[in-house]
Formats: sequence, structure tokens, C-alpha cells
Amino acid sequence: MPISRDDFDPVATVVDWLDACRRGDVNALLDLYDERAVLECACEGVSLTGREAIAAYRSPKLETKRVLSFSLDDVSLTGHGVQIDYQNYEGKPARVYFRFGVSNKIIYTSCAPMARAAARSSVN
Repeated sequence: MPISRDDFDPVATVVDWLDACRRGDVNALLDLYDERAVLECACEGVSLTGREAIAAYRSPKLETKRVLSFSLDDVSLTGHGVQIDYQNYEGKPARVYFRFGVSNKIIYTSCAPMARAAARSSVN
């Protein structure tokens, strides 16, 4: 279902996601996710479902993040969400795609290193 731009600003939510990551605030990060959210990470070959699983995965990364982590390089609206290019917790370039539910919470995220993400985008 496409996002209604009149009621919800998905880019603002993604900025909130980046801010929570920069601060290392797992609780604020989890508040952005739906209870049944799915996270797929091609960086590590991980697929997780639910906020608890996402918290267990993200917490150690937020604790060990580099100084320039979670810097935004590019943002764009897609047909059903938002795509960003940013610096991951290690300070390496990555791409994340966010999809939102009717609750305006994140229901799906997919991340990949930039080289892999760029190849995947060119196929779509």
C-alpha cells in the first residue's frame, strides 16, 4: 500500500531512525518499529522478525559504533517506502530500504553494503 504523504512523513521517521542510532538509543529505535517488523541484513546474512530480535541484533552494533556512523549520504522516496545511503555502525557505506505499515511504524528494513545494494537496485 502506498504511503499517504498527507498523513505521514516517512523521511522524518528515517531521520529519527538515524538520530536514535547516532545516540545509541535502542529504546527510541525500537519505538519506530512495528511489533512484527522484519529486518533483513545482507551484510551478515541475517533475517529477523520482531522488536526483541531487532533489539538483540542492533544493541551491540550501537554500542560499538564509530564516530562517523549513521551519517546520511542520500535519501529517496520509493513506491512504498524510503531508501537511504548512509555510513553503517562501522562507518562503511550501506543502503537501507524502509517500508512502513498502516500504523506508520517500520514494518520492514533491508540493508546491504553499497556495492551489493547498488547491484541489487540496478536489477530492479
